[in-house]
Amino acid sequence: MSEPRPTTARAPLPWLIIVSGCAIALLSFGPRSAMGFFQLPMLADTGWDRTTFGLAMAIQNLFWGIGQPIFGAIADRFGTWRVLALSALIYSAGLIMMAHADSPVWLHIGGGVLVGLGIASASFGVVLAAFARNVAPEQRSLAFGFGTAAGSAGMFVFAPLSQGLIDALGWSDALVWLAIMMLIIPVIAIPLRGNSSSGSQKQTDIEQSISEALREAFGHRSFLLLVSGFFVCGFQVAFITAHFPAYLRDINIADSYAVLSLALIGFFNIIGSLASGIIGQRHSKPAFLTLIYIGRSIAVTAFLLLPQTETSVVVFAIVMGLLWLSTVPPTNALVAIMFGTRHLGLLGGLVFFSHQVGSFLGVWLGGYLYDVFGTYNPVWWLGVALGLFAAIVHWPIREVAVPRPVLAPAE
Repeated sequence: MSEPRPTTARAPLPWLIIVSGCAIALLSFGPRSAMGFFQLPMLADTGWDRTTFGLAMAIQNLFWGIGQPIFGAIADRFGTWRVLALSALIYSAGLIMMAHADSPVWLHIGGGVLVGLGIASASFGVVLAAFARNVAPEQRSLAFGFGTAAGSAGMFVFAPLSQGLIDALGWSDALVWLAIMMLIIPVIAIPLRGNSSSGSQKQTDIEQSISEALREAFGHRSFLLLVSGFFVCGFQVAFITAHFPAYLRDINIADSYAVLSLALIGFFNIIGSLASGIIGQRHSKPAFLTLIYIGRSIAVTAFLLLPQTETSVVVFAIVMGLLWLSTVPPTNALVAIMFGTRHLGLLGGLVFFSHQVGSFLGVWLGGYLYDVFGTYNPVWWLGVALGLFAAIVHWPIREVAVPRPVLAPAE
């Protein structure tokens, strides 16, 4: 138990890479996490219904998921910086198109397809894979915690920033300013140059083609369980991100609490993500993930059954913030443990694709079922049931590397 410590001392964290990746995670996650603030003012101006907006956000989450393994594989092969520079252009174009959408189709293409692809090419899968290639295995969970916490900080920063821009400039101009901010990404991404063959940990990997990596992953029971469980994370967090501000208005909670609650989720998400990285280094990651999903189901159940007041909204936001993206560090660390880092962008992206399929359903069902039943309660309770399902499927996951008797070591 004492041997890993001197190894950590001899291999300090590559802080320039981590700070750069954290800044990108903050920027890329920020506008996406503030989409809920644009729903009501946009619908008031355009006359569209919540299903229309919900479908755009669902498409965004779906293309985020579709794009992540693709951009992850491109970054693995051709370099992280190239993918991040492309991301800035796609993300900005999507936000500008969303800002000037005069029909639902342009909202769905801009705010849905393009913003989704922009997030996919700049978010956790790409950034954390770059971390894994440059951080020793015993420090990866902590590094992933830093990156995830930075994404959480984006939610904390951009919730009040977006609402302030909407109040001062209107929702359309606010989106344009967010688009301009995304163009900073290529500059701060310079330290992340390199691909899967250039990181300091490349000597620990093996030569393996993409097809071999895919066959190995989809033939591995623990990977399939991880994929199915991460679906639930996407369902839960995307529904809250897109619909919580509107839900609070429906239960007669002041609009200021929508800003406060999402900012609190973002702030406590920072704490939860950092704590998750530390806990994941020291304890069983599957068991920890099981507890996270049980905790989410308990939190939502209590919020729905107890009196809903300003105080309960704040408490709920704090608890959910601690559990929000705390799933990301152990999930990505498990993929790296199972398969190494050579195809981590691709394989981590595939796990995240499942997350985004869940996000698609959470966002779309939130709008659709609201228009059908006049309440968000059916989706809340579905999220509770799915949380218990996720807890069950994470429990048997094995935290060990896959056996590879026929693959030769990389040169």
